Formats: sequence, structure tokens, C-alpha cells
Amino acid sequence: MSNPAPQKTAISPRREEDFPEWYQQVVRAAELAEPSDVRGCMVIRPWGYGIWENMQRRLDAMFRATGHRNAYFPLFIPLSYFAKEAEHVEGFAKECAVVTHTRLEVDAGGKMKPASALTEPLVVRPTSETIIGASYAKWVQSYRDLPILINQWANVVRWEMRPRLFLRTTEFLWQEGHTVHETEAEAREETKQMLDVYETFVRDHLAVPVFSGEKSDSERFPGAVQTLTLEVIVQDRKAIQAGTSHFLGQNFSRASGIQFQNREGKQEFGWTTSWGMTTRLVGTLAMMHGDDDGLVLPPRIAPTQIVILPITPKEETRARVLEACDALQLQLRGKQ
Repeated sequence: MSNPAPQKTAISPRREEDFPEWYQQVVRAAELAEPSDVRGCMVIRPWGYGIWENMQRRLDAMFRATGHRNAYFPLFIPLSYFAKEAEHVEGFAKECAVVTHTRLEVDAGGKMKPASALTEPLVVRPTSETIIGASYAKWVQSYRDLPILINQWANVVRWEMRPRLFLRTTEFLWQEGHTVHETEAEAREETKQMLDVYETFVRDHLAVPVFSGEKSDSERFPGAVQTLTLEVIVQDRKAIQAGTSHFLGQNFSRASGIQFQNREGKQEFGWTTSWGMTTRLVGTLAMMHGDDDGLVLPPRIAPTQIVILPITPKEETRARVLEACDALQLQLRGKQ
């Protein structure tokens, strides 16, 4: 008896043959993203960005429901800000992109070159604890000013030697929450609450089961006292970090000078947290739900819910079929 011919699939190779390459092909076939001419960066195409926009909308509503508001802080961070928190700068030093000049000039040979060196180099945002802390130090004077509960939607730059679309890129999109609290207990409660928000979002909206827990000392966020994490096991049985929430203690408050007058009239440093999720979740979705025929998305996050496909084998019925499709589209959109 001859062996049956292998089943044809839309994606090659199949998952069981080469999972990393299968993933790259799924992302390309679904037109989610593509590599950029800038090494390590990606172009997020409309289908991929539509998924991210839906994630943003749902997460943002959950953040607001827990009392958080959005703000925006600078992309550039003075190098001296990082130097204030030794463990933090050590953890990010090898990933930082640094701006050292203010403009370009044309040299005698007609080539562009940097000119006008900055007095102090600027780090392109790898994370924002230090620059946001500088603002919080101005805003917080009394326990009555607390808590501060702010989220930022932004891009981040961290040099990446082995890029993979969505999973590891030099530039990526994310949200980062930063809060200040009057007491350690309140800050620890915030840290756990936001991990719970992430878990609810990933489980109920992305249809992805997760494992939650605490990072080991070696994996803890640089400068944090405690890092809580969500980990997802995808189809190749490897873990992907889906989101983290950090209890920072008073480390960054001391570095940034976030002090307030407590209820006894004494000066005290604030207790801070930070937490974030990134566009890595788009890649995680593909790895979790995709199959050998391509991308599969949970309906709550899919940019398109229904596709109407006209079948017009006969020219004499073509106009009526298209008219019926247009009417159905209007009906589904609630315009008829």
C-alpha cells in the first residue's frame, strides 16, 4: 500500500517541521508586518496595526476603570538621569541608543556628517522610569497629591541583535504604567492589581491561557524590588513573556527625589510601581492560535469579523449578486 500524499497547507514549512520559520511565514502571509530597511526594526502593516489598535482600546478601557489616566513624556532622556539609579542603568546600558549631536552638515566631499555635539548625550527611551520620575518629583508635595496613576502609550528603542518580527525588534510599541503611592502596601497592591488586569485581558480577550508568578532575582527588572510576570506557553512549548508588573519600592523615588510630607508632617519618599505590555502580544497571538493554513484570531481582537465573498459564475446575475452583497454589508453595519 502506498503512503498517502502529504496534505497541502497554505503555510510552508508546517509547524512540526520548523516552528520559528512557520511563524515568520504566518506573519508575512497575513500581512501583519515586514522587516524594515533599518536593521532590527519592522514595518507594522494595517492588518497587524489593526490588531494592536483593538488591544489598545480594550486595555485602555480596563486601565481607566481602575482609575488610571493617560499622559505622554519625552522620547529623549538625559544621560545623567540614568546615572542616578545605578542598577537600572547597568541593566539597560547595552541596549541603549544614544543621541550625541544636534544636526547634520555636508562636508567638503559632499557627504553628510554629524555636527554640533550635545553638551549632554540623550538616551532614546528604553523605558521611562527616570524621565517620568523627574516630573513626579515636581508634582508630589504632600500625601494629598497621592496616588498618581498614569499610563503612557509610546514607542521604545532597545538594540536587538537577533530580531524576530513582533517578538524582538529594536523599536516596538507598548504601554507603560507608572504610579506613586503613599505606602508600601498600596504600591504592592497596585503591582498585583495590574498583573491581574493583564491576566484578565490575555485570558478573556485574547483567549490565551497564562501562568502568573514572580521573576527570579536574575530576571527581575533592573532597579525593581519585585517583578511579577505573565508567561504564555505557545505551540512549540516555549514560554513567551506576555506582560510584567514591577514593585519598585523607594529606589526610583530616592533617585528622582519624589518626596512628600506625610500625615505626621515628616518628609518621606514615595513608593512606586511600573507595568507594561508590548506589540509582542501580536506575535504571541499568531504563535498560540495560528495553524498550518495561516493566522487564526479570537473574535474579540480581530480587526475584521466578517468577509462577504461574491460568487458570480454568470455575467447575467453578477449585478444582482453584488447588489445583494452591498445590501447585506449595510445591514451588518446597522445602516439599513
